[in-house]
Amino acid sequence: MTPTLLTSILAAVLGSLQIGYHTGNVNAPAKIIEEFFNHTWRARHNQTLPDHSLTLLWSLSVSIKDFGALLGSLGVKHLADSYGRRNSILIVNCLSVVGACLMFASKSSESFEVLILGRLVFGLFCGLVMSLNPLYIQEVSPTNLRGAFATLNQVSFASGILVGMVVGLETVLGTERYWAMMLSLSLIPALTQYLVLPFCPESPRYLLINRGEATKAEASLQRLRGCTDKMFAELEEMREEASRTQAGVTISEFFKKRSYRQPIIIVLIVNLGSQLSGFNAIINYSTRMFQAKFDEAKYLTLGVGAVNVAFTLVAFFLMERAGRRRLLLTGFISIAVCNLLMTIVDSVLHLVPELRILQVLLVFCLISAYELGPGPISWFIAAELFDQPGRPIAMAFTSMLNWGGKFVLALLFPPLLKICGAYVYLLFMTVALVAFTFTWIRLPETKGRTFDDIAEEFRGAEGIPLHNNIGFNTFT
Repeated sequence: MTPTLLTSILAAVLGSLQIGYHTGNVNAPAKIIEEFFNHTWRARHNQTLPDHSLTLLWSLSVSIKDFGALLGSLGVKHLADSYGRRNSILIVNCLSVVGACLMFASKSSESFEVLILGRLVFGLFCGLVMSLNPLYIQEVSPTNLRGAFATLNQVSFASGILVGMVVGLETVLGTERYWAMMLSLSLIPALTQYLVLPFCPESPRYLLINRGEATKAEASLQRLRGCTDKMFAELEEMREEASRTQAGVTISEFFKKRSYRQPIIIVLIVNLGSQLSGFNAIINYSTRMFQAKFDEAKYLTLGVGAVNVAFTLVAFFLMERAGRRRLLLTGFISIAVCNLLMTIVDSVLHLVPELRILQVLLVFCLISAYELGPGPISWFIAAELFDQPGRPIAMAFTSMLNWGGKFVLALLFPPLLKICGAYVYLLFMTVALVAFTFTWIRLPETKGRTFDDIAEEFRGAEGIPLHNNIGFNTFT
């Protein structure tokens, strides 16, 4: 641990803090912003916006950020390989600034389209930075702290959600007068990042393996580690990896390469399992879920945010002790159990209203289980499973799966809840069980292993089928 390393990581995660902030701040003031939509429509057309149109417009406003993130994911490889990991984070930060300014301008311009456009532009930033951050953090971190430091990205994201929830309260800035200002506050961490990150070193792995600039790579690693024997050993390990690494991988080669097939399937299942197991529905619609049963629903939603932060911190301390595999398995099976119990409680709630307290506890338990493993690990596991040429595409793939899952769930959860009622949680339970089973069978432990060691395991497994006559291969 050196001051330069810690500063580099904290400066990078300011991006995920902004994303968390804009995930949490639209929850509580939803009715006020909906009224702004209505007022704008009335001023233009001299009639009130129909309820179903208002609901659709609000769903679009919430989910357009995730759609923008899905599009933004497509640019990860080009930026990361062309401009470097650190510089790419700085370049995409301008999208956050533009998005926040548009959202702020929507009220004064009396245009809900400007608000939606602002969230779309901010979404592009989300898709890019949530891949670039873990990529940069993993490549500058020492092997024994790699997972813990990558989890800080999720800690920052969860902290942003909580700050967004607090600032969005009616007693703070979630009012008719100040909601536009509330949406612009992400400019503070965005501008702070511009002041700090340029003075942090570029990824030494990128400089040596991608660019072949050995002198710059050594200088960067020396700033991050100090001049120690371990630093020289790590530099030698990077040189060995560089000697075995091909120049680059195209997108078509990425999906055709045999040694990438199993990591691709693992990343697919872990990420979709994380995003479609119910967490995002609760984060986006928690206030409305509680409103029907509690007078102070907004403050219960703050509890959701607080539990979210607390368990990302638990994951941070456990990541290098328990390992990725064990935390993922614990998280997925706990999420499945919580969803099953949510179905039962929701089904009998009209008969036993006192069970509403149990429902709140189950929501808190589900969030705890998600942040213990699936939440943070799904964002960085691809960076550990792939070698240097495949890592940027793998992170873009991760981002597409994560944001695509969030977008689909944000759009489909309200109608699914109307159609299926309490049984919607059984769908989430099924997804969590599938992810648990696949993780148990297929995912190798990556804790404490070098990137080259993990990649070598899959290179050696090129000829191994997903299932053989003896049983499943677990790589343990």
